[in-house]
Amino acid sequence: MLDVSQEEITDGPIGRVLLLLAAPLVAQNLVYVANALIDTFWLGRVSEDAVAAVGLSLPIQSLLGATVVVAAVGTQILVAQRVGSDDEAGARRVAVNGSLVALAITVAVAVPVVLFAEELVAALGADPTLAATTATYLAIVIAVLPVGAVGDTVENCFTAYGDTRAVLHVSVASVLVNLVAAPVLIFGVGPVPELGVAGAALGTVLAGIVGLTHILAYAGGIYRDSFRLTREAFVLDVSALREVVSVGLPLGGQRGVSELVRVLVVSLVAIAGGAAGVAAYTVGARVATLAIVPALGMQQAAQSMIGQNLGADEPGRARRTTTVGTGIVVTGFLALGAVQFFFAGAITDLLAPDLTATGRELSVLYLQLLAVTYWGLGGTYTLLAGFNGASRTRTSFVADAVKYWGIRFPIAVAAVPTTATFGAFGVAIAPGLGWGVEAVFWAVAVSNVVGFLGLGAYFYYTTRQGMFVNAAERAGGGASDDGAATGDD
Repeated sequence: MLDVSQEEITDGPIGRVLLLLAAPLVAQNLVYVANALIDTFWLGRVSEDAVAAVGLSLPIQSLLGATVVVAAVGTQILVAQRVGSDDEAGARRVAVNGSLVALAITVAVAVPVVLFAEELVAALGADPTLAATTATYLAIVIAVLPVGAVGDTVENCFTAYGDTRAVLHVSVASVLVNLVAAPVLIFGVGPVPELGVAGAALGTVLAGIVGLTHILAYAGGIYRDSFRLTREAFVLDVSALREVVSVGLPLGGQRGVSELVRVLVVSLVAIAGGAAGVAAYTVGARVATLAIVPALGMQQAAQSMIGQNLGADEPGRARRTTTVGTGIVVTGFLALGAVQFFFAGAITDLLAPDLTATGRELSVLYLQLLAVTYWGLGGTYTLLAGFNGASRTRTSFVADAVKYWGIRFPIAVAAVPTTATFGAFGVAIAPGLGWGVEAVFWAVAVSNVVGFLGLGAYFYYTTRQGMFVNAAERAGGGASDDGAATGDD
């Protein structure tokens, strides 16, 4: 029912095809986020400090996840363009070499992080007890970062090809493992000892290993024969390696600049709000991650669809895919935000019932501020899909640099007490304005809206300058006559 042919991707109704492609990806991402929420759910029944420990590690994990993006998304964009231009052999070679890039980069960053996890976490300014617990969780999860990186890269090849159901199946298998493993390892059942936070990390590790095994089985043609890695594809191709890095590096930089700010912001939260503030920020971050799943699924689907249409010399259709996808997401997120706004208290009680009164109050406030800005956050993902699909990945880097460093971080610094000096990872900043941890929550909300409006204006400008026409020419086709006449229309 959700199968989409390559002909439909380049010639079918845009809205319908986007939704069909995105549906399994949305479900897959929901499963992925549910996998992350499992830790918060069970640890929320251990203690506030346990929730805060995982929350403190999240921005560091996401920062390191920038290395995964380089290969995973760079490979997806290039595979989609080659599939659109009927270069199946080239698509497979890119997939193999993209996986090699993923493995090399993530091994290089995972080893030192595992070895110096405690020092890394302590640099955030957390108290020694919280830092030690967080370091344990972080070291275990990052030890298998290369496994997840290779798995994500291969999964993205299926997405680029249009087989999004395979990705969903893999994610379901992974979350089922964690669903069982997490409570058993956290609380201890039978001969399994009670491991607490370390048990939550081990459950996540087991889920990642199962996911990689499953997607490699798909790539070997065991379950179905859509995108398949044949023996001929396993060739070291230096030009493909360079191309993956060239396209993916700005996207890794984009993730890096945004996640570095998140790391610093968590440090601000720890200073201004203590354990209660970090726990509230963690609840909000987890829920927001769940809320943006539809936008992320639409972005992934749109990038593949845009890439294939550019490879097939359809620049106008690539542009319309971006605008239609953005319209769908913004409309849906207005409704989603309204639901979260009115049920913020119930959401907090469900995820972390053992929060203190202060922690609960802060969590409700943050959830409500996020809710009224979801439309801007979600719309940004689909606008960036347009630039990424056209290989204009540097735009994503610049957009996030402005959003996070130019807007979010300067506002968030106001949270620091006037009597304290903020410092993390060797960064020292003068005392803040003493506005409290609430200033951090407002910083996130304001940057979501301003970032979307600015990016939307730039998208309009670049499309009128022929961005998609030029991208189609680079992808292997000549610009169509109607596209050349009116920019991308």
